[in-house]
Amino acid sequence: MRHGILGPGGVGGLIGAVLADAGEEVTLIVRPGTETLYPREILLESPLRNLRATVGVTAHPNEPLHLLWITVKATQLESAVKQIPGRAEVAMVVPLLNGIDHIARLRGEFGQEQVIPATIAVESERVAPGKIVHRSPFIRLSVLEKEKSRLLPTLEIFRRFGFECLFVQDEPTLLWSKLVFLAPVALSTAAARSSIGEVLGDSATAALLETSVAEACAVAIRSGAKVDAGAVLARIKSLPPNMRSSMERDIANGNAPELDAIAGPILRGAKNFGITLKAIPALFEAVSQTARAAAKG
Repeated sequence: MRHGILGPGGVGGLIGAVLADAGEEVTLIVRPGTETLYPREILLESPLRNLRATVGVTAHPNEPLHLLWITVKATQLESAVKQIPGRAEVAMVVPLLNGIDHIARLRGEFGQEQVIPATIAVESERVAPGKIVHRSPFIRLSVLEKEKSRLLPTLEIFRRFGFECLFVQDEPTLLWSKLVFLAPVALSTAAARSSIGEVLGDSATAALLETSVAEACAVAIRSGAKVDAGAVLARIKSLPPNMRSSMERDIANGNAPELDAIAGPILRGAKNFGITLKAIPALFEAVSQTARAAAKG
């Protein structure tokens, strides 16, 4: 199959490396003007397996794609999709962005049937163009159950590498299950500028994290998702203590955090359903202030 990776950062580079190593045709779709920065290969360092795989690099794909992986930051989505030809050129689109709102946006761009909702849970970082470091001991890829057959050959490649591939019956549960886990972790670590272990080790920040999980789950349930706050909190407590969120790294690197994509659906959902929130708005404001301070140097 011919794959395009729109946004070959930590997640996109990992996906592209594994597929290319398995013999799939992979093209990294990079920002215009950056093509020469990327070698025609990806180096992946992973606790599962290190590998080096050959890929193509372009800013403007001109060949049809069987599968387009969209792995840009939510803050980069609008400019990134302009690099892709019309919807007839792409058979399937799998977005692995943080948040929920991007699904409707991409369906409007590529078509209802072309877009396959999916989520990924992993700590992976691009440390240089074409060099990816996967740090977490897991890679969990979740896809809608009804789309399983369309992606099965690709999912088998991922499984052989070591991915845990999960299938979820309904779209709200698929998307919200990641967000109720990600938002408390991202907001808490970014607000404290620390690892998840440090957040959990302080009584005040741990209490705020626990409350934010309950608030996120309350909104998710009203949105039609099947989630359990106790199970989400247990998963968070099982994370490696030194794990840091991409939001915290974005702030450390002077990049705009994905605040609206990650916290926005919860805040807007709470307003629509009349749910009172305390922890998530407080964390949102703390991250906003931290990001502004970091941007000023």
